[in-house]
Amino acid sequence: MKRFEELNPWALFVYYLSVIGITMFSMDPLLITVSLVSSVLCCIGVCDRRAHLFTLAVFIVAAVLNPIFVHKGATVLFYVNDRPFTLEATVYGLVAAAMIAAALYRLRGMSAAFTSDKVLYLFGRVSSKLALMLSMSIRYVGLFRIRFRKIQDTQRALGLYDDGNLIDAVRGRARVLSVLITWTLENGIITAESMESRGYGSSRRSSYAVYRIHTADIAVILLCVILDAVTVIGAINTKIDYYPRLGFELFTPWGIAGAAAFALLCFLPIIINVKEAVRWRSLISEV
Repeated sequence: MKRFEELNPWALFVYYLSVIGITMFSMDPLLITVSLVSSVLCCIGVCDRRAHLFTLAVFIVAAVLNPIFVHKGATVLFYVNDRPFTLEATVYGLVAAAMIAAALYRLRGMSAAFTSDKVLYLFGRVSSKLALMLSMSIRYVGLFRIRFRKIQDTQRALGLYDDGNLIDAVRGRARVLSVLITWTLENGIITAESMESRGYGSSRRSSYAVYRIHTADIAVILLCVILDAVTVIGAINTKIDYYPRLGFELFTPWGIAGAAAFALLCFLPIIINVKEAVRWRSLISEV
């Protein structure tokens, strides 16, 4: 067995597709809570403090906006300018905000697990242009951040960037963004001309893959499919009503089985990594 990040890209792709798909298309509060808690634990070593603060801000904004603009629901908590704030809208906003936060965490984990060579391995044989576009997009996400800081530091060194007040800060960031866009467009043209001169896309290209599907990868894929099926059946056999009154029937036999299956699916990376860490320590102790 390998660490979760070292699994075959197809196993990683099936896993993240399963978890993110169920998270984004479910409003079951139990499943969303499990997804959010597990995604935070899985991304502790991946996300920095800024990522956590950004996700927290998104959660707060999403949770607050729903009861402000949606006034459906039979249980009125209070009135503001004759506009009712209902319990149902508040609970729905919290669940929706948790769903968005869990999806963001999972997408960050997915972007950290999928390098450009893994993307090329997945989509290179299907469409070489699509694989190239996806790999370049993933690369430019981190590259934009590095270039933005370089341009910002250069502007500060030249005395052209001043964040002492709001107007100067906005002007400075707009100037930095303009330089960044120009730099990116020029680099894109150079990259396209370089690849065209090397004959990319002129004929069917061959590919070499360093990844091989092992028994552990097949086991993870089959486990994801089975747990997905149990989770979907459990979700179908549960009752979830937010409007006009809250009505949940989550703890039915199938509902409990679905929640347990989804919890196992969400915590699968942690289980695999902990198992490998324990095994590694036992092997070291035997040396």
